[in-house]
Amino acid sequence: MALLLLVVALVSALTTMRLAIHVREVRVPDLRNKTPAEAKRVAEENDISAQVDSNYYSAMVPEGRVLSQSPVAGTLVRRGWEVRLALSLGPQRVTIPQVVGQSDRAAAISIAERGLQLGATDNIVLPGTEAGQVIAQDPPANATDVSAPKISLLVAHAASPQAFVMPSFIGQPLGSVTTTLQNAGFAVGKVTIAPQPAIVPSGNTTSQPASPAIPATPIQPAASPASIVVSQEPAPGQKVLAGAAINFVVK
Repeated sequence: MALLLLVVALVSALTTMRLAIHVREVRVPDLRNKTPAEAKRVAEENDISAQVDSNYYSAMVPEGRVLSQSPVAGTLVRRGWEVRLALSLGPQRVTIPQVVGQSDRAAAISIAERGLQLGATDNIVLPGTEAGQVIAQDPPANATDVSAPKISLLVAHAASPQAFVMPSFIGQPLGSVTTTLQNAGFAVGKVTIAPQPAIVPSGNTTSQPASPAIPATPIQPAASPASIVVSQEPAPGQKVLAGAAINFVVK
């Protein structure tokens, strides 16, 4: 008896849930060929809402009328659902401009001047082209079968410089290091001589009058191909862009 009562309770609960779900559902009305105001009014009468989110050319549907809707008419949705509308712009009257060969900025201005919208913009690395130059467009210039008032562009993009991991040149002669860097497309930057330790002369221990100290000007040796690298910048293991100058301290 307890098991039977449990089964009955479960069936009753499931039935109640299904009824509650169906009560909260409505069918989407047909909003096509209506004005935005009419479509929103009809939607609200069916406990849903409607919002225009796109525009397309159409030779069949008059300008300013709903061309399509999502979801389509007859779809079951929850109360309060928002239906997305696309409006008709009427037949295409705007000539698609030629923007290939222009800069992306000039192309955007030309598109806006004709009342069109800039669509997606993709970038591609193409040797022999100037960075920022438009190399393709969709739809093409003077196209007559355009569906939306948008022009998408393909723009040339500058190639990113290669990055390398800096090896260690410490302990190597400056001459061989210079050759290695130049062959790899790098340059030797600032070369600094490591400071030499001060040499203190042995003094006379006999008691004599102290003579005035005369400061000596240290003579710094010049770097040569035989100088040994004691440090470098960038340090070993760091990333460095191709063509960069590498600085050294030698002794």
